[in-house]
Amino acid sequence: MSARRAVLLVGSARPRGTGNSEAIGSYLLERLAEGGMDTEVLHVSRTQRPEKERQLLQAVDGAELFVLSTPLYVDALPYLVTRSAERIAAHRTATPVPSAVGFVALVNCGFPEWEHTKTALEICRVFARQSGFAWMGGLGYGAGEAIGGRSLEEVGGLIRSLRQGLDVAAEALLAGRPVPEGAQALLARPMVPSRLYTVLGSIGWLRAARRKGTLGKLGDRPLE
Repeated sequence: MSARRAVLLVGSARPRGTGNSEAIGSYLLERLAEGGMDTEVLHVSRTQRPEKERQLLQAVDGAELFVLSTPLYVDALPYLVTRSAERIAAHRTATPVPSAVGFVALVNCGFPEWEHTKTALEICRVFARQSGFAWMGGLGYGAGEAIGGRSLEEVGGLIRSLRQGLDVAAEALLAGRPVPEGAQALLARPMVPSRLYTVLGSIGWLRAARRKGTLGKLGDRPLE
């Protein structure tokens, strides 16, 4: 009997081990591994060459579950994710696949409200339908920058509800069920009040500008 297998595609172009999408996706994969699944992690930035693209397609075809964990770019998916999705869709519609593969999407954004991810999650749902995947659901998470590229355990209590929601999702996926609505309800809990998150974000921008020596230029309009 072949082992159950889950493949994670990290949709961030950040270096390995530094992205919030990788941290979120890896946490879910660890829970699936604890439930008996073999797991594999691939990075979208490393699957653009032909030989790496073939590796991605083979990995997805041989999986029971395909997980995409990606940041939000302008209310949609990053270009590299879209490109990989197009390649996967073309492959699966042109080549008979040996078995059904479930697909789940995890989308995080820097805005405090998770609702900004809804369009991207709908794109993922349509991609699943058109590519012959079994849509197992999607999860959106706001204030993702608070993770800072660290493991979710390292971040601690600040994102407890995120970990709890992923735990609920993993339990359902291991049982062959779609991600329940309760998982999204947990991810939707605000980490901090939205106004406070905005203030903290503004402070972060000001500190970054000071480090770069551009603090006095933030109001400049050079193209006027």
